[in-house]
Amino acid sequence: MSKYNELPRAQSPQMAAQYGEFSRSSAQKVLRNTYMLLSLTLLFSSGVAAASIQFNWPHSGLLLTLVGYFGLLFLVEKTKNSAMGLVSVFALTGFMGLTLGPIVSMYLKLPNGVELVSMALGTTGLIFITMSGWVLSTGKELSGWGKSLTVGILMAFVLGLGAYFFNMPALSLAVSGLFIILLTGLIAYQTSAIIHGGETNYISATVTLFVSIYNLFLSLLQIFGVLSDD
Repeated sequence: MSKYNELPRAQSPQMAAQYGEFSRSSAQKVLRNTYMLLSLTLLFSSGVAAASIQFNWPHSGLLLTLVGYFGLLFLVEKTKNSAMGLVSVFALTGFMGLTLGPIVSMYLKLPNGVELVSMALGTTGLIFITMSGWVLSTGKELSGWGKSLTVGILMAFVLGLGAYFFNMPALSLAVSGLFIILLTGLIAYQTSAIIHGGETNYISATVTLFVSIYNLFLSLLQIFGVLSDD
């Protein structure tokens, strides 16, 4: 999560106005590129997930999933300022689609599986559009949310691992609810960072939004599954 840039001291009101126009233009460019790349990665990841479901590929397991995810995330961070960064982004999102397929396939086998998956997808899309639209329409400056979101997400991640290893379904459900709240906030935070110049790299912005959408969908899917008693 990037620190917001400060407006440098201008020598005259005219220079300040020119700088402001340049900053707005740059932010709009980052926003356009982010949404374009996000759309492409979502389509690509969905295609990989669909192939995983079609060919009934097994899940890679928690350890391999974590190693692959963090390894590719590190690669994206190292290459985000070069053309190789785009390759890294599609490698990461494709891998995440590969891990998503077996999970969705499991839910689809339930009596009301199609309905559960559709509800989770629809709610994820609604949350993303609502939070992004709220920030874009109001111009909210949310840089103060950064530390709280970072600490909250790290805590939720650790609790989620604990729920998995110690087989605690109630804790797992609580973690899913916590993730929904935190990731909803993260979508708004990242959108605000882009339009206010706190995030100037569209590859980093895309990855943050993609990971938020991915985990938001999984958390909603788990909660809807529990609520439907499946």
